[in-house]
Amino acid sequence: MIHTDVLIIGGGPSGLCAALMLLESNLKVVIVDRGLSLGGQLVKQTHKFFGSQKQYAKTRGFDIANILVNQVISHPNLSIYQGATVLGLYPDKVATILHEDIYKKIQSKAIIVATGASEKFLAFENNDLPGIYGAGAVQTLMNQFGVLPAKEVVMIGSGNIGLIVSYQLIQAGVKVAAVIEASSKIGGYKVHASKLRRLGVPIYTNKTIKRALGEQSVQGLEIVSLDDKFQEINDTSMIIKADSICISVGLAPGYQLLDMVGAKTGYIAELGGTIPLVDQKHMTTVDGIFSCGDNIGIEEASSAMMEGYLTGLYVTQYLNQKHPDYDLKVNGYESELNILRAGPFGSKTRSGLNKMKELMDDVG
Repeated sequence: MIHTDVLIIGGGPSGLCAALMLLESNLKVVIVDRGLSLGGQLVKQTHKFFGSQKQYAKTRGFDIANILVNQVISHPNLSIYQGATVLGLYPDKVATILHEDIYKKIQSKAIIVATGASEKFLAFENNDLPGIYGAGAVQTLMNQFGVLPAKEVVMIGSGNIGLIVSYQLIQAGVKVAAVIEASSKIGGYKVHASKLRRLGVPIYTNKTIKRALGEQSVQGLEIVSLDDKFQEINDTSMIIKADSICISVGLAPGYQLLDMVGAKTGYIAELGGTIPLVDQKHMTTVDGIFSCGDNIGIEEASSAMMEGYLTGLYVTQYLNQKHPDYDLKVNGYESELNILRAGPFGSKTRSGLNKMKELMDDVG
């Protein structure tokens, strides 16, 4: 049995930021991560971030990952299990993992689940043909392993991920034949869409993929127009040639481990779907088990980092070993998070958080 003060499941931006606050409070921390390297999605992000200096504005994602890792990696109170799979999570704060083909048990005083999110997919004819990827898979192939996924791609989805990955594909020498969006409006920031349009990439709204074309692999796709109820409009079929289709239609929070431990969950569309319910200090309905980042609501990586810092601080209070600058840091990170969620782009998140509070009030 491995004993620690806090177990963090997930070594992405939120988990790493939580770890820093815990380590600065002289707590013992174990990070369990299934990836080959710490940093989560940041390790494959080559674009520069927006935001403030505290959110690493004008810094590329993989550089932010290195900064976050280097802040904690050498701390004597930190143990890391990479390439590890969490097999079970239990209310007595025991986790079972498989690491290097060895079954291990970890007993902790508190647990932070920061498992992030997984990609959503679409149902359409021939969606199992080779050459159909999720946007995250494309980023992994290109930016982490240097593998070119295709020669000509059609992107399905115009959120920030779809737009950014389209631009990264072009930078890698791949032709982006089009970006397809089912809604009447582009989902991501206009600055990303404008870059693509300047490079000659058409962005079609009110359209969706009907089927992929090809026998052994993708050779093209058929798209159709949609009405205001997202129903197909007859006689609007259009064929686009491509050897790959990239799906970027959103992320689903990774709530499954918390469901296993008996934490209450709820469906909140504004936060990405089914999520674990947490209180104002990110604790789930199971005492001593916390959650943060995309796991409790899909937002930008900057928000995940701020949530990670806050969750780490909240856990230091829960364990009666408060961070020496607890009040100052909590106020600062809460302010940063509020700024990130302000304005029109944050209205969806704010609505989702209000629904979360209502559900938690019902549970309580």
